[in-house]
Amino acid sequence: MIMCVLMKKTFSTDGACGYGDYGRTVNDGLVAVAASSKLYRNGAGCGACYKVKCKKVECNQDGVVVVVTDYVGVGNETDLVLSANAYTKMAQPGGEKVLVAYGKVDVEYERVSCQYPGKTLMLKVLEDSRYNSYLSMQFLYQAGRADINAVEVFEGPLTVRFFLDGDHDNVKARWVLMRNVVPAFWEPGASYDTEIQLD
Repeated sequence: MIMCVLMKKTFSTDGACGYGDYGRTVNDGLVAVAASSKLYRNGAGCGACYKVKCKKVECNQDGVVVVVTDYVGVGNETDLVLSANAYTKMAQPGGEKVLVAYGKVDVEYERVSCQYPGKTLMLKVLEDSRYNSYLSMQFLYQAGRADINAVEVFEGPLTVRFFLDGDHDNVKARWVLMRNVVPAFWEPGASYDTEIQLD
């Protein structure tokens, strides 16, 4: 696929995916701080990884793997807005300034598996949650290529079941059950290790 990429120098840690500071530091800051609606997919695309290669002579052959952390309506010709770190990572050594001067370049990109060596899937209780009345959760360090498309929560020490889609190559659609993954007396802002990793 060939589309355009805009370089963005600063970005908010809030964003449509709600990642907060995690969205700034995940994948060593190599992030797509905004994705078009076809990549964002009403939030299902949050956390998806893409290998992006630009088509200018100043660009290297390896490109950069980025994680989607936000959504932006940028028009039909732009699918991704990259952090400055990710944008310059596409350049050959010494070509960073020239690439930055373009600000917008033609690229090709493809969905790839996310990799988080040494990390397991985390479940974060978001700060706007209120114990005993409102629970909002988010998955962090989700490796692999599958999207989480449905989540069920059972009371007590919380048991969480989520559905991984099967729309991608070699990804089997399935439900994953995590028993007692969140304590009964959970706290807003706390993260809980699931001790599993998706592939």
